[in-house]
Amino acid sequence: MGLANLLDIGDRQKFTIDWEITPTYSFTMFESWGGKDGERIRNNDEKFYYFYVDAWESPAALCLMERGIKHARILARINAPQELIDECVAAGGRSSSLDRSYGITPAIREWLVRTVVDETDSSLVKPIITAPEPTDPYETGLPTSAELPDDLQPVQLRNEPAFFSGDQVAQLAKTKKFFDAKRNPGGTFTNYLVDNNDGQTVTDLRTSLMWHRQGCDIVNIKRVRKYVDGLNLEKFGSHDNWRLPTIDEALSLMEPVENHAGLHLHPCFSRQQPFIFTSDQRRPGGYWFVDYKQGAVFWASGTIPGGFGRACRSV
Repeated sequence: MGLANLLDIGDRQKFTIDWEITPTYSFTMFESWGGKDGERIRNNDEKFYYFYVDAWESPAALCLMERGIKHARILARINAPQELIDECVAAGGRSSSLDRSYGITPAIREWLVRTVVDETDSSLVKPIITAPEPTDPYETGLPTSAELPDDLQPVQLRNEPAFFSGDQVAQLAKTKKFFDAKRNPGGTFTNYLVDNNDGQTVTDLRTSLMWHRQGCDIVNIKRVRKYVDGLNLEKFGSHDNWRLPTIDEALSLMEPVENHAGLHLHPCFSRQQPFIFTSDQRRPGGYWFVDYKQGAVFWASGTIPGGFGRACRSV
């Protein structure tokens, strides 16, 4: 049985491994729609497949990634010899790393070609099953505002944009006890989401923030601001004071445990916005994003398509 059949990939004829993609290259490639050669990505629906080493947890693991303009999902973990994986991490991967994700080494590639790609040994491949979207997208499973807890302790989060260095982001996560897999893996922030019964928004009674459950496709900073302006012009949800969240506000939604869609986020939110823009900028340059897939804050230029939009408003 081939790898595509084992993983039940729909369009098997288009399933090919791209051995040149690394985590760092994939970030620039999909953010700028083209990477090094500028012609690789031809349309929104095109998918790319590559192997990488994930060292966010111990022991590090070899994974197969499916990546596109609007999505990224891990298809499988590969039971490769641990010494090959550890050597890859120790060497920093085939190229510069993106946080704790590494491009595979030639030794791992040779092993993959021999045992997984050309002659697939199904015992070495552990598919990762992603649950489907809920059949009723309006159902949140949340209580209504009429069901208030007696021990609710409101907290006010910063709502004005600011400039942050990497050290300041780390300090913010620790001070506010936000979960960040990289900077504060022991953090947890308890919120209290309620269903507004409109099929579109929920409100966190602890932070007094109303959130759009969906959002916009991947965009640059100018387009995400235009998206928010559009919500206000149409008075989305009967309100015209929607905005991008600050790092604080976006991190308040981060949950230590992944949901059924593989996101560190309550399942009432759409999985189509796995990493979102914040209103905060990076010192010395760039914009800050909150990534619910990796469970961490990261930065990018913001001037080329690199993030999704999700709006909030203060209640």
